[in-house]
Amino acid sequence: MNSNLAEGTAYEIKLPQGTGFHVVADWYDCGKACSMSASELRALCLREVMRADLRALGESFHQFEPQGVTGTVVLAESHLAIHTWPESGYTTIDVFVCNFQEDNTHKALRLFAALRRAFAPQHEQVVHLQRGQNDGLQSGNVNEPDRAAGYGFGSRSN
Repeated sequence: MNSNLAEGTAYEIKLPQGTGFHVVADWYDCGKACSMSASELRALCLREVMRADLRALGESFHQFEPQGVTGTVVLAESHLAIHTWPESGYTTIDVFVCNFQEDNTHKALRLFAALRRAFAPQHEQVVHLQRGQNDGLQSGNVNEPDRAAGYGFGSRSN
């Protein structure tokens, strides 16, 4: 935590234009994919990263006992993170791509869609974020939570 920020202090940071695209989701009532082992989920994620034309730099997948997996793939473009709770049929996913040299948004969406097909959620909550799109300047108050309205929150049922 930055000790230079006093409580209630506004902050400003300069960001490059078009920093990236971030999609996060909660998937409910997932299919059998929610019960995959760490090695199965790792294989699925790495295969779909490659098919989405993204480049994996590293990965880590952990099998919980008696069930559940946490996995991350570090991408040249940023990252994929996925967490499963088979006992609840619940999965979280986070795909972030940087858009410095080219717009990788379509690649992130391709990866997200492929994993959605594999997990087959019956319900989902999805957030799409365009990172660094505020004319290069982000500001706010460290003690005011962001409001959900207008930030791409949405949900759907199959």
